[in-house]
Amino acid sequence: MRDPRMSAIGKGLRRRGRLMAQAVSPPRRTLDAMPAPRQAADGYIAPRAQRLVESPVFVLSSVRSGSTLLRVLLNSHSRIRAPHEMHLRTLHVHLSREFTGDAMQALDLDKDELEHVLWDRVLHLELERSGKDVIVDKTPPNTLIWPRLHRCWPNARYILLLRHPGAVIASLTDRRDAPDREEILAEVLGYAEKLEEARLGLDAHVITYEELTAEPEKTTRGVCDYLGVPWESAMLEYGSKDHGTYRPQLGDWSSTIKSGRIQPARTADPMAELPPRLAELARAWGYPDGAPPR
Repeated sequence: MRDPRMSAIGKGLRRRGRLMAQAVSPPRRTLDAMPAPRQAADGYIAPRAQRLVESPVFVLSSVRSGSTLLRVLLNSHSRIRAPHEMHLRTLHVHLSREFTGDAMQALDLDKDELEHVLWDRVLHLELERSGKDVIVDKTPPNTLIWPRLHRCWPNARYILLLRHPGAVIASLTDRRDAPDREEILAEVLGYAEKLEEARLGLDAHVITYEELTAEPEKTTRGVCDYLGVPWESAMLEYGSKDHGTYRPQLGDWSSTIKSGRIQPARTADPMAELPPRLAELARAWGYPDGAPPR
C-alpha cells in the first residue's frame, strides 16, 4: 500500500516545479493583455447592473498620439477629471473556487459583469475624490477593447484622437532601444484598425493631434461642446495645474509634456513609405495620399 505521506510529498514537488516554471517563463507580449471573455459552462450571461457613472468619456488613440497632452488640457478644466492612464482592462476579478460562479450567478452576476462593476466603481471613486462631474480615461490600449467598453457603458462618450501613422511609427522608433521595425509596424497597424472600427461604429468626436497642437483653442472648444461643458481658457495653461507625476506606464513622461506648453506636432518623414493598409487608413482619416501634413 502506498504511503500517503509520500503521495503528499510528490504532489508538493510537482506543484513547486510548476510554480518555478511559471516564474522563469518570459511574459507574453501582446497588444491586448485582457483575456477573451469566458462564458459560463451553461452559457449564462449576466444582465447589466446599474452604473454609478452612466456616461464616462474615453479617449481612443494609438500610443504616441498625444493623448497625454489632451488629458492634461482636459484635466485643467474645472469640471473635468482626466487622471493618468488607469488600465482598467488589466483589472480582473478571479473566481477562485468552482462554486463561486454559481454563487455570483444567483446574484445575477458573472465574471465579466463583476469586472464591469469594479471598473465603474474605480471611475466613480476617482470622480468623487476630484469633486468634478465629468471623468475621462485616456488609456490608449482601451482602443483595443472598445467594444467591451461600449458593452459595459452603453451611454459612454468617445473622443477619437488620430495622428498620422507615419509620425506614430517615427515616435515609437525614437523612443525604443533597438527598435524592431516589423514589430512597430504591426503594433501601429493593430491600433489603427481598431481606431477605424471605432470611427465607423461609434458616434464619437474625432480630432487629430496635428490640429490639437496647431489650433488648441479651436480644438478644445469643439471637445467641450461635445462634452456639454463651457470652454475655459485655463485649459491651455496646463503647466500651471497639478496633473500628478509623469512617469512610464501612466502616460507620456517626455520633456515635451513636462514643459507645460503646447508644442508643435512632429511630423513624419515625407519620404518614408507606409505599408499599403496604413496608407489607406491615413487617407481615410484625411491625410491626403497617406502623406504627412506639411
